[in-house]
Amino acid sequence: MAASIPNVRDKSSEDSAVRKRRPGQSKSAQESDLKSNKPEEEDKRKHGTKGPAPPLQSGTFWLTRIVLLRFLAFIYFVAFLVAYHQNRELIGEKGLSPCRLYLSSVKRYVGGKINLAALSYTPTLLWFMDWTDMDANLDHIALGGLALSAFVLVAGCANMVLMFLLWLLYHSLVSVGQIWYSFGWESQLLETGFLGIFLCPLWSLQRVPPNTPPSGIVIWAFRWLIFRIMLGAGLIKIRGDQCWRDLTCMDYHYETQPVPNPLAYYMHQSPRWFHRLETLTNHFIELVVPFFVFMGRRMCALHGVLQLLFQALLILSGNLSFLNWLTMVPSVACFDDASLRFLFPSGPKGVVRQVSRIQSEECPVPTKGMLIRRAANVSVGLLIAYLSVPVLLNLLSARQIMNTSYNPLRIVNTYGAFGSITKERTEVVLQGTLSLDPSDPSALWEEYEFKCKPGGLARRPCLISPYHYRLDWLMWFAAFQTYEQNEWVIHLAGKLLANDPGALALIEHNPFLGRGPPRWLRGEHFKYKFSSLGGGHATEGRWWVRRRIGPYFPAINLTGLRGYFEARDWPHPEIQ
Repeated sequence: MAASIPNVRDKSSEDSAVRKRRPGQSKSAQESDLKSNKPEEEDKRKHGTKGPAPPLQSGTFWLTRIVLLRFLAFIYFVAFLVAYHQNRELIGEKGLSPCRLYLSSVKRYVGGKINLAALSYTPTLLWFMDWTDMDANLDHIALGGLALSAFVLVAGCANMVLMFLLWLLYHSLVSVGQIWYSFGWESQLLETGFLGIFLCPLWSLQRVPPNTPPSGIVIWAFRWLIFRIMLGAGLIKIRGDQCWRDLTCMDYHYETQPVPNPLAYYMHQSPRWFHRLETLTNHFIELVVPFFVFMGRRMCALHGVLQLLFQALLILSGNLSFLNWLTMVPSVACFDDASLRFLFPSGPKGVVRQVSRIQSEECPVPTKGMLIRRAANVSVGLLIAYLSVPVLLNLLSARQIMNTSYNPLRIVNTYGAFGSITKERTEVVLQGTLSLDPSDPSALWEEYEFKCKPGGLARRPCLISPYHYRLDWLMWFAAFQTYEQNEWVIHLAGKLLANDPGALALIEHNPFLGRGPPRWLRGEHFKYKFSSLGGGHATEGRWWVRRRIGPYFPAINLTGLRGYFEARDWPHPEIQ
């Protein structure tokens, strides 16, 4: 008790000092000063520049927006980087599927004019660009996307204009990407990017724009997205392959997935009971956990944690492009500012103090601009609800379709993954020879190596996620189809016969480098399996063992391909 008396006296003396009028100051002026100082003193007490930042209240999403925008910008950056490195070779003027030919066919289909029908069928900026240099057009779109996404990633802020441009630029590529952009994650990025537009203020580039709080409607739209992604993935499995119901799919998945990574080799060797546990866990995460979103703040946050951990495990065990990274983005919307506080420093001018200050203030009187913004958010919510009707019906249907869009802008889509699991891995291996006679038993056939897909038996599986080699992924699909169903395989073979620089840029190893092009090229079909851990093949440094199935396509040469290329309006390769 005695120890507390001096503190009381000190405080009372300080108060009396404050109450003294300055020389020449009237009593009314003193009272006015005291009143004006109260908010400032209160602000310093709550948000002083010294000491730890105050805890944040739950139920607001200022910090959530910053994390969402940065994460989304990172995915955009990777997507545009992949596009910049591979578009010329895949859909460029001399690519495997030239987008100029595709746009010309669309133009003929809609009546020979670039009109609303053409834009609706293929929404892309390329309609308005000079087609004489399509490679430059594709590069400019990709470079523009790289620049904008890099800015948002570094700055941690964006406005509606920037996010709309990112969405428009990537949409312009996806719309003309044909089979090379036919994967579910392309539509998922466009839907996620569309929501990102309405997460931001119209013009401001402040990280915490005080008059534009993140819309609860948009936050729930992100949650609705992750709910549909995960539930769709779970339902397509239960309704699809029998192995998901008898819990045996994980016995095959690591070995037969499109592009395995090194960890997949070891995961495949796990005991069967572990694979059963993996399958059960997958069903729990995809069929039960999504409903946590609607069970209050704590359960929603638990949903977010479980989904982030699940996606991280998928990233570690396979090269699934940026799909799992992208799926993490809407999961972030399950956390509010109080949950994400630990990610941000508590400096005197940091965003945490700004958010704390905003939370302590009374809600401002809505301005005309704020009312317009609220109306826009409600309109977006209604649009998403309307477009979700066929998507929801698809989820409930026994004939569920995955990775489909019901509108050309791909605003709301259906999702799913691995509804069926291949039980054996087959690979197409391209081989060339300098021999004059391809049927000569003494002909030496040498193999091309792709960037990432299995080929050489001693070659370690690659690790590239979130990057993505589109050709390698489609070679996986081609292996359990025929070359007649994948005409681009023959186009690739023809280009390799000419040592075409664009085609060789998609290949890791050209066995004929410095020796001139091969005279003949063929496709061989093999069955691949992981070598047994600790077995004879593994001790010899082999990750894979293989057995020949037969020819995938017969030996071909440039002369024999001339008519094939002309019928498809492909330029005949010239030997380099």
